[in-house]
Amino acid sequence: MVSKVLLVTDADWLAQQCEAALGGEHRLHRVRKGSDTLDAIRSVEPHLVLLDMQVGNMGGMATCLAIRQEEQMGRLATRPVLMMLDRDADEFLARRSEADAWLVKPVDPLRLARQVSQSLAEAADAPVDA
Repeated sequence: MVSKVLLVTDADWLAQQCEAALGGEHRLHRVRKGSDTLDAIRSVEPHLVLLDMQVGNMGGMATCLAIRQEEQMGRLATRPVLMMLDRDADEFLARRSEADAWLVKPVDPLRLARQVSQSLAEAADAPVDA
């Protein structure tokens, strides 16, 4: 099964790197604004969200918190969120925004592919909320 990944970034270079790393095994759908993320999740129903910390219009932290809020309210199914950070120090922000995992940019393609696969496997093994 090909998994669907929602990529949230306004950086074309980052989108190209993600497509090169994940394109064979995963179908990528992209939005360029954090504010478009919730609508895209509802329409695409991705298995994972790959979120740039510095996405324009609504930062990655606010976007991730909005996803988690919608999940907690039962308006979205729970899915892993993998955040791409600008620096190691941003790990604190990723934790606070309830991201499941994170990588520091520039993203190593093999590490990205491995982390996406691991996050998807963990999500598949997680118990389903009743």
